[in-house]
Amino acid sequence: MLKPTVIAIPFFALMIAIEAYLVIRENREGFDKKDTWTNILIGFASVAFGSLIAIVTANFYLWAYELAPYKMPMDTWWAWGLLLFADDFAYYWFHRFSHEVRFLWNFHVVHHSSEQYNLSVAVRQSWFSGVSHWIFYIPLAFLGFPFAAFVFMHGLNLIYQFWIHTKLIDRMGPLEWVFNTPSHHRVHHGVNDEYLDRNYAGIFIIWDRMFGTFVEEKEEVRYGIIKPLKSYNALWINTHGWFEMAEAFRNARGLRNKLRCVFGSPNMDHTSKQPLNIGIKAPERV
Repeated sequence: MLKPTVIAIPFFALMIAIEAYLVIRENREGFDKKDTWTNILIGFASVAFGSLIAIVTANFYLWAYELAPYKMPMDTWWAWGLLLFADDFAYYWFHRFSHEVRFLWNFHVVHHSSEQYNLSVAVRQSWFSGVSHWIFYIPLAFLGFPFAAFVFMHGLNLIYQFWIHTKLIDRMGPLEWVFNTPSHHRVHHGVNDEYLDRNYAGIFIIWDRMFGTFVEEKEEVRYGIIKPLKSYNALWINTHGWFEMAEAFRNARGLRNKLRCVFGSPNMDHTSKQPLNIGIKAPERV
């Protein structure tokens, strides 16, 4: 069964091209064509790697589903409604932990490392995140949601998140009380102090409002990561976090600090409690 995100690739490509045309036509400053092509390359590779990893991880979901004491009747509207909210709730916590745990951040940093903000950034995804993210969705299997239904709904969730990666859409009024919007997600990609680690929503911003992680867009957003990557090398973009973690692990003193280098905050050097500044040189932009 093809994932909805795979089927949507032609639509993604068309929308990326239209947005790029509009931005260039209006002579907006800072549009980086090479960054856009890098994002597209990373996106295609992430689909390929993700499909291979899913062949293995899908079995964990199927195994958990067989153990579910109750099987959801997916021929009813309310079961699909529950799945919509359950999948989005699971995504919120997956996304939040991906910012709070360095091991998971090493995958997610791929998506945040661009200093641009446009639709191509939406497809700039880790090649290897499928290794871990399935853990957050196993509860849906235990709740009795069939694998095919989960794949479909989760795909729709990811498709929804595509359009919010743009500067061309401003505020959206009352919709922003319930739904994740470009304004909310621009905040999420910001490195401004007040924007860091905020607005984790997939579809519904209600989770951020409920759990205290919501911040409204006010000042202009600065995009990227705290330590700018400055590289178009797709392999380095996908692996630099692991090299930095290994360096921090090697320099940390004691088992406790070493474990914190893996499972603690991504932005702390656990030997000194200061923001991490590993001296690994990235490949130059070419």
